[in-house]
Amino acid sequence: MDRVIQKKKWSSKRIMTIVIITGIAALIGASIYFSSGKSKLNVDLERITISEVKKAPFKDAIPVNGVVLPITSIYLDATEGGRVEYKYVEDGAMMKKGQPILRLSNTNLQLSLVNQETSVYNLLTQMQISRNAAQQNTVNKLNQMTDVESQLTEAERLYKLNKHLYEQKAIGMQEFKTSENNYNYLLRKKQLTSQILQQDSLSTRQQLEQAKQSYEGSQNALAVMRKKVGDLIVRAPVDGQLTSLDAEIGQTKREGERLGQIDVLSGYKVRVDVDEHYISRIFTGLTGEFSFANKTYKLRITKIFTQVTNGRFQVDMQFVGEVPQGVRRGQTLQILLALSDETTAVLVPKGGFFQGTGGNWIFKLNESGTTAYKAEIRLGRQNPDYYEVLEGLKPGDKVITSSYETFGTMQELVLKKQ
Repeated sequence: MDRVIQKKKWSSKRIMTIVIITGIAALIGASIYFSSGKSKLNVDLERITISEVKKAPFKDAIPVNGVVLPITSIYLDATEGGRVEYKYVEDGAMMKKGQPILRLSNTNLQLSLVNQETSVYNLLTQMQISRNAAQQNTVNKLNQMTDVESQLTEAERLYKLNKHLYEQKAIGMQEFKTSENNYNYLLRKKQLTSQILQQDSLSTRQQLEQAKQSYEGSQNALAVMRKKVGDLIVRAPVDGQLTSLDAEIGQTKREGERLGQIDVLSGYKVRVDVDEHYISRIFTGLTGEFSFANKTYKLRITKIFTQVTNGRFQVDMQFVGEVPQGVRRGQTLQILLALSDETTAVLVPKGGFFQGTGGNWIFKLNESGTTAYKAEIRLGRQNPDYYEVLEGLKPGDKVITSSYETFGTMQELVLKKQ
């Protein structure tokens, strides 16, 4: 007899197993699907800054700070050490050239001046005594010469007379020879006396010249000593303003110690601090601009100090053309220093994106502006407003230039309005 076989039904356990397996498969498939694609993030348009890349004139420039200084500052150092006895003016006073600033006292220096003056006076007295003695000696020699010439004249007359008488046989040979010998003797004596007088005159001139040179040397030494004493009164070397005066009554100043300075107010310069990163790109002739009282002024680098301190070096800049009215010593100016001439370049505005990307990539919008994706770029020069784009972007492209801090590692941004 045939038996009816009942059809088996799905048990709940079996159905549950199938559901679990299907779910796991779905999860695995979804994971594979999403991991193979780009990670996306919805971004509110109002929370980001979108900028357009453009081609425009570009000047490579950096912002720097400069301090206004006088065009020339002359330092006042103590030429001679001493004690501050009196101050004629106070710090900040306007000075005229030669006007006294302060007076020092130095007992040793003043005593040395007295000794030098005494030495010069003694030398002058000795020189006058020597001159008088030389003159007296010359007078004596001249008198001797006069006597010899007189005796020679008489001997010559007698010799010629006796010679004539001897030829006439009126006198004997002995008398003639005596007059002849006396004449020859006086003739040689005159020659010798003349030589002695000439040598004495030359010696006297030499002595007087040496005494004169010695006296002049002493006079020069005395003048120097008087100047050293005179330098105890510190005077303004030029017209200008006295600044940084560091001297109080009773204070002792060493020789060479800084007392203050005189600022020449005929013009100003600007001392600028520059980051050492730019030291190879800075040279004389570069220009910069700054705004003062709603007007732009121009400066030019005239001197570079290559010594680097705390990662910075300094340059001096002078005004080109008009100098701003009302600028004062010590005032700080914010200067835009141009490192190159103006050129045309592809530019992207500066923004917070650079801190997150280092300028290696940027989020670039698609044509519809609905999404933004990573685009590799290469940046070049910069100024306070723009980066120069060398590769990766073209004029008209739109990019996100605000900070990427909240984007994490997202590859693509979906831009929506909330």
